[in-house]
Amino acid sequence: MPNLLFIYNPRAGRGGIRTHLAAIIDIFTKAGYTVTARPTQAPGDATELFGRLSQAYDLIVCSGGDGTLDEVVRGMKRQRLDIPLGYIPAGTNNDFAGSLKIPRHMPKAAERICQMNIKNCDLGHFNDNNFVYVASFGLFTDVAYETRQDIKNTIGHTAYILEGMKRLPDIGTSRMRVVAKQSEFDAFTIEDDFLLGMVTNSFSVGGFKNITGKRVKLDDGLFEVTLIRKPKNAHELNNLISALVTRRFHADCMYWFKSSHIEITAAGEEAWSLDGEFGGRHREVTIRNERRALSIIC
Repeated sequence: MPNLLFIYNPRAGRGGIRTHLAAIIDIFTKAGYTVTARPTQAPGDATELFGRLSQAYDLIVCSGGDGTLDEVVRGMKRQRLDIPLGYIPAGTNNDFAGSLKIPRHMPKAAERICQMNIKNCDLGHFNDNNFVYVASFGLFTDVAYETRQDIKNTIGHTAYILEGMKRLPDIGTSRMRVVAKQSEFDAFTIEDDFLLGMVTNSFSVGGFKNITGKRVKLDDGLFEVTLIRKPKNAHELNNLISALVTRRFHADCMYWFKSSHIEITAAGEEAWSLDGEFGGRHREVTIRNERRALSIIC
């Protein structure tokens, strides 16, 4: 019988996995798997777990939020485990699961995994780490993840953007030099004072759809990159708010483009978020797209 390792975060979202755990294991068992279930104990535990495995597995399945998914993918890549990954979303936002149209109902997601429909998605590299769908800094980086989903569902996208704009007087900008490549022979440089940057491979960030732009493809080898500098006057501020609310990336203080390789040098150390979790403070960052390097079941 093939071996399945099931890693789950019992605290993700509202702890819903506890209600469905027995049903999920039963579904995998009836599909012919010998299941080993491992609950995570602390942040980073899912990554470290892979360094302690004493047997081989034919399939890895994880359940939790985007942060749990990020930890599992990071652990698999460090151990060079090139096997399919199943994902049962149990977090608040589940941006990447939504992009893949994975069912939010946990037993249905488990049944879908047993069908073994594999999609090869792009994977992000951030200096020495991996990320699944978003690396970001500055304004909105914490707003998206600190606001409860029920509140966001109530206030909507527009109010969320306006809430972020309230922070403008207290948010400093970062002088950065950005070198972006779309191919080996096509590169350009931007240097400006930025208050927000997002490098994404998802249809949503922080639970809000279409904030990453149009024509998003998860396997084209290109990230969607959004850079916003602090508005210089009221006219630019109004244009920026309008662009964010309507998801039309045309504001004078906004840069939006696709890229497979981005090098960013900041004047000082800047705090980054990777898949909604703290990614450290960095002055120099290299982000590259590894095309179709993540085999995920959807």
